[in-house]
Amino acid sequence: MSIVRNILQKKGNAVHSISAGSSVYDALEELEEKNIGSLVVIENGKLAGLFTERDYARKVVLKGRSSKETLVRDIMSSNPLFVHPDNTLDECMQLMTDKFTRHLPVLENDELIGVISIGDIVKYTIYDKDFIIGNLEHYITGRKS
Repeated sequence: MSIVRNILQKKGNAVHSISAGSSVYDALEELEEKNIGSLVVIENGKLAGLFTERDYARKVVLKGRSSKETLVRDIMSSNPLFVHPDNTLDECMQLMTDKFTRHLPVLENDELIGVISIGDIVKYTIYDKDFIIGNLEHYITGRKS
């Protein structure tokens, strides 16, 4: 069974973050520059929340706030859900579905070691299925890769 650790081994452990005291505008620039949909919010060296495009749309744009004057801490999703490296991908998909979230920080021994998205899970699931199919084809035909 595939686990979060498998995804992190394939995609890497890069975590894009921003401080809670940064402006929403700065956070949006970071999202655009990195071509990502969320940032981990760090406060005092610890995971404090998540900032997502959805947070911006719902809590800034729809409320008529200014992205240059609003701070990330004022609109971030506090107390974010998270997973551990040994959680299964099925557990992650269930959590994401139940809680309507697309990004999950990964913590190991209270340390942030990565972030996975629903897209990461889909990509890894496709990769895993293709690998299994390839192995079965080689087994059935007797060909070696």
